[in-house]
Formats: sequence, structure tokens, C-alpha cells
Amino acid sequence: MLASTFSIFGLFGHADLFVQAITILIILASVWSWAIIINKVSMLRRVRKFTAVFEKRFKNSASLDDLFDALDNKPRDPMGALFVAAMQEWKLSLPEDQTVVPADKIESTLQRINQVMRVTLDRESNKMEIRMGFLATTGSVSPMVGLFGTVWGIMQSFAAMSSSQNSSLAAIAPGIATSLSTTAFGLIAAIPAVIAYNKIYAEIASFETRLQHFAEEFSVMVSRQLDAGVGNTTTATEQDVRAF
Repeated sequence: MLASTFSIFGLFGHADLFVQAITILIILASVWSWAIIINKVSMLRRVRKFTAVFEKRFKNSASLDDLFDALDNKPRDPMGALFVAAMQEWKLSLPEDQTVVPADKIESTLQRINQVMRVTLDRESNKMEIRMGFLATTGSVSPMVGLFGTVWGIMQSFAAMSSSQNSSLAAIAPGIATSLSTTAFGLIAAIPAVIAYNKIYAEIASFETRLQHFAEEFSVMVSRQLDAGVGNTTTATEQDVRAF
């Protein structure tokens, strides 16, 4: 009978409604945190895979237009999205029925391309970072919520002991054990969330730096083409592409 009382379900059933609500809240936060962790790990694995494919195609492509046409405006990774956005702006900058950007439009064209890449980079970064705040919140708040449930439960146990005038340990042990379990649940929810947040955020930050480097290098490549009087992207040489 004592073993069943101190089991997880026994402790939960012995708790009052407030402690039960806190326990359920922590469990739900933990379940949602694990869902986010699994989703982010899967997302990062997919992004790494498709980015590697894009980089290989980028380096092996004979021209930028060939790669742009192959992607068909449907990039599958953030780096491909940067490339497509820049290429679209480059093509839009070409005057109608002309294949070269006018000399007086080169600077503004380059500025627009860089701006488009910055906006795309921010958008792709936001996609990768979405729901990361929940992991941070769970990791920092769950222990405090669990501790609050513990304090509340212990207060109720001592209040019940005072009203019943029974000061034996057996009378208050179940209530105290139940109260302490909320702290345990809080730590169980917080520890994986903190570890996952730090690791996933570090990987996202590293990948964002990689995207920034690609955007800067691609901007240099576009600038070189424009300064050479090459407005048509089809004339980008294989040597220029492989410079990456």
C-alpha cells in the first residue's frame, strides 16, 4: 500500500487540485518541448542535406541561369532561397529588351540585390528560429513553477497536520512527497529543453553565418559581373561560379 502511495500515479492522485494543475502544466510543456526538439533536429538535418546538394550544383553549374532555371523558383534550402531571390532581382533590373544593365544603374542594382538577400536571410533565419523561445522559456521557468508547486504543497501539508493535530511523519509524508515531485517534474522538463536549446541555437547561428558568407561572396560575384558590363546572367562564366 505504501509503495503504491509513493508511485508516480499515487503521488499525483494524493495531490490537491492546484498541485495537480501545476504538474499537468509542466508535463504539457515538456511534451511540447520534445515535439519542438524533434522538429528542429529533423529540420536541421534536412537543411544540411539540401544545402550540400545546392552547393554541389552551384559549383558544377556552367552558368547561373542554368542553375536558376533548374531550381524553377522553388528552392529547398535557405541558401538556394538567397540565390533565387538575388537572381530574380538581377533579372528584374535588366531594362526591357536589353541584356546589359546600364552603367548608371549598376550601383542601384547592386544595392537592391544586397537588400533582397538581406531580407531573404532574415526571413530564412526567422523560419529556423521559430518556437526556439518556447524551449528557452521552458528551460528557465519550469524549475520555478515546480518549486512553486512544492512550496504550495508543503504549506498545505503542514496546514492539514495542524488542523488534524497529528504530527506524525506518516501523516504528512505523502503530501510532502507529492509536493517535492513537482520540482522533479520541473527539472525533468527544464534540463532537456536547456540542453537542446543551446545545441540547436548554436547550429542555427553557425548556419546563419554560413548564409551570410554566401550572400557576401555572391554579392562580390554580381558586382564583378556588373562592373565588367555583363548584365545578362547567362554570361557568368564557369570559372566565376567555381570561385566559391
